[in-house]
Amino acid sequence: MKKIISILCVFAFSAGLSACNTMDGFGKDVERGGEKVQDAATKNK
Repeated sequence: MKKIISILCVFAFSAGLSACNTMDGFGKDVERGGEKVQDAATKNK
């Protein structure tokens, strides 16, 4: 039983780490998109 719980904990921890990396990348993509929109708006003034 302890072995199963240990395996599940390791799996949950690794899944959490990959989710953090994904959200970090997603945030950077959104930020770049916002910068492009802001640059386009500034050029069209």
